[in-house]
Amino acid sequence: MTATPPTAPTENSSPQNILPPKNSRQTVSEFLRRLQDQICDRLTQLDGLGTFREDAWERPEGGGGRSRVMRQGNVFEQGGVGFSEVWGETLPPSILQQRPEAKGHRWYATGTSLVLHPWNPYIPTVHLNYRYFEAGPVWWFGGGADLTPYYPFAEDAVHFHTTLKTACDSHHPAYYPTFKRWCDEYFYLKHRQETRGIGGLFFDYQDGPAGELYRGPDPEGLAASYSRSVGLVGPRSWSDLFAFVQSCAGAFLPAYVPIVERRQNIEYGDDQRQFQLYRRGRYVEFNLVYDRGTIFGLQTNGRTESILMSMPPMARWEYAYQPQPNTPEAELYETFLKPQDWAAKGPTEAPTL
Repeated sequence: MTATPPTAPTENSSPQNILPPKNSRQTVSEFLRRLQDQICDRLTQLDGLGTFREDAWERPEGGGGRSRVMRQGNVFEQGGVGFSEVWGETLPPSILQQRPEAKGHRWYATGTSLVLHPWNPYIPTVHLNYRYFEAGPVWWFGGGADLTPYYPFAEDAVHFHTTLKTACDSHHPAYYPTFKRWCDEYFYLKHRQETRGIGGLFFDYQDGPAGELYRGPDPEGLAASYSRSVGLVGPRSWSDLFAFVQSCAGAFLPAYVPIVERRQNIEYGDDQRQFQLYRRGRYVEFNLVYDRGTIFGLQTNGRTESILMSMPPMARWEYAYQPQPNTPEAELYETFLKPQDWAAKGPTEAPTL
């Protein structure tokens, strides 16, 4: 790794400024490296054919990471699982817009993220990211996971959301309903007026002082409204939030692997493949237009191959596409791409929030 990371803040447990322990960066970094290892090991076993190629890289301004990509496997057409640990002098605009108090401080960020694109259109694409950030006295955790199915299976949506909810509920009853709504809000393509998939969890700027859980850009949205109804939460210690992130990250494989195992042997034809490729185009649009991780990586001179390894290997666009009525493709648009309270209801009765 090049350059020297900024010095970690000194621990301080005052209610107004709860700071992390001195070894915060090492602790989180080691956990995220292990998370990458555990996920890659299980996915390799699950795929049965593909293996991950690892590229270690360094960032000239400070830090680096390791990118692992599986291509042309038995289950996964392409999947990337990346770890990064980077630092620098000047914060990018994408951070300062949300946390202007971090301005003028050297910064540190570490995270593990993945996107998996299966061959079979009946297996959903999935995304995960968990990250940690420090800039002087400012610190926070962020992350989440979300599911993007191409064909609608309610039991898969229920399983994915219920597994994540269980992880959240072990820490605070308001976490899942707030962060689920935040996920629906975040993974939304405004220019298409549709969600990217069936959501999951998304949270950011979670730190120590007491405050509202939602800290996103839409004060009038459902996530903000629910968060206001909960009121102030905290103060929460650094260890509390780290334990929460560990639980959520640990829930990923139990949430996703059973879905893959249920769907991987379903036969499909060219029609299903073409619809999958068309819907993958939405993934590309979101990542290039809205995704904050992509924007942060590009604004901080990250490794381009690692930033864009979440892109599908193949995608297509079609002018003015409309699904045929009374088809699974139509059901995806009519029901599954609208926010649902999947964790609360059974597979056939998940009402719109």
